[in-house]
Amino acid sequence: MFKAILIEKDGEQAKPRVAELEKSGLPEGDVTVRIDYSTLNYKDGLAITGKVPIINSFPMVPGIDFAGVVEETSNPRFKAGDGVILNGFGVGEDHWGGLAKYARVKGDWLIPLPEGMTAAHAMALGTAGYTAMLCVMALEKQGVTPDKGEIIVTGAGGGVGGVAVLLLSRLGYEVAASTGRPEEADYLRGLGAKTIIPREELSSPGRPLQKQRWAGAVDSVGSHTLANVCAQMKDDGIVTACGLAQGMDFRTTVAPFILRGVVLVGINSVYRSLADREEAWGRLAQEIDFAKLDGMTRTIPLSGAIDAARDLIDGKIRGRLIVDVSK
Repeated sequence: MFKAILIEKDGEQAKPRVAELEKSGLPEGDVTVRIDYSTLNYKDGLAITGKVPIINSFPMVPGIDFAGVVEETSNPRFKAGDGVILNGFGVGEDHWGGLAKYARVKGDWLIPLPEGMTAAHAMALGTAGYTAMLCVMALEKQGVTPDKGEIIVTGAGGGVGGVAVLLLSRLGYEVAASTGRPEEADYLRGLGAKTIIPREELSSPGRPLQKQRWAGAVDSVGSHTLANVCAQMKDDGIVTACGLAQGMDFRTTVAPFILRGVVLVGINSVYRSLADREEAWGRLAQEIDFAKLDGMTRTIPLSGAIDAARDLIDGKIRGRLIVDVSK
């Protein structure tokens, strides 16, 4: 028996609870992992609160990522005792996920835990940190170097945004952090932000072309915020889009793209290749300031994940949450 967050459906309502489950009931897969830590991402918050119906089958164990140790395997890529990480691949939506002590998954969904990184640090980063690294890699691939100008990070108080600020500043970029919580200004400056942009400057409809400000952008917000960021890009600026905290709509014109050569790069972290995943996690192991990461991270027990998910959706969580699935 092991503990897990289990979401069941009562009519049209999703009902989460802490449950005792049997290992024999784990879904099919060729690797069984004893999980050390999971985390809470925005998508986990949506699943647990039911605010958006992202779960495709019930009952479901949520948790789109985890880090732990291989206990049983028939997959040739791994052996018992290997440290592993999982992100995405529909886990926590279509397949039982990481908010549990055990998971059984396809080995092709796993990557080795990078050398020099603990399971706790891996989940302090989680899908949010991995996505932030994919955004940074995309900016680099498109030729955005620190000398090109300032980079704006929207939703900077959240997980993706906070790690993006941390990474970009460590790599030598000048970073502007947009947030709706002015009380977080000192926290964001501590991560490396040079400028704090109030969320309201970007969150309402704006002109299709505005004053040129940014060489690059990491956007986890979407909607009017993303449209305004595009309108404020410098010539040939690069915008990476990875989230929809404000909304899925994107009301803009072609003007930034055909008059300034702005490039909008979508970041899909769920179904990236193993090569991309291993590169991103390898970069995280090298580039992250773990002392600063510790400062933006809080550990909670599995029993506290349901309440924390509600706070996450309500915008009350700063930085990252590690979920200790043993407690």
